[in-house]
Amino acid sequence: MIGVRVVQKVSSTRVFAKVAPHVIPALDRAVHRLTRGKVLLSAQMLPGVILTSTGARSGLPRRAPLACMPEEGAGSWILVGSNFGRTGHPAWTGNLLAHPDAEISWKGRDIPVTAVRLTGEERAAVWKTLLAFWPPYATYQARVDREIRLFRLTPRA
Repeated sequence: MIGVRVVQKVSSTRVFAKVAPHVIPALDRAVHRLTRGKVLLSAQMLPGVILTSTGARSGLPRRAPLACMPEEGAGSWILVGSNFGRTGHPAWTGNLLAHPDAEISWKGRDIPVTAVRLTGEERAAVWKTLLAFWPPYATYQARVDREIRLFRLTPRA
């Protein structure tokens, strides 16, 4: 468990917030491509997906490796628009708001999903669960004035 605690402590720092958005997604995309969708480096600590959404302005496919919280019993996933505690919302959240139908790569499988932004009491309940799942999210939220966006992804039929 010491490894997880160290990673949580490091991931809560401002230096990590500046460096990680440039390094982690590039590494994740490369490893994901090389392993044909079976491995995400960041998923060694947190579960992860590759989200393919439609660009809000461009209309083009956009791929983003993201940490997620699987909701095992529900067969859904929670995505957190933390942006590593940086000021702006990550672009993928705007894409999902504009075009909620997307696709994820989860453990080597491509799954069509629909995203719903969580608000109000539903968001509050999920946020509490997220903080137990990955405590650094509290640090990210404390660092920014915006409310971090949460999305639930559910498989489409």
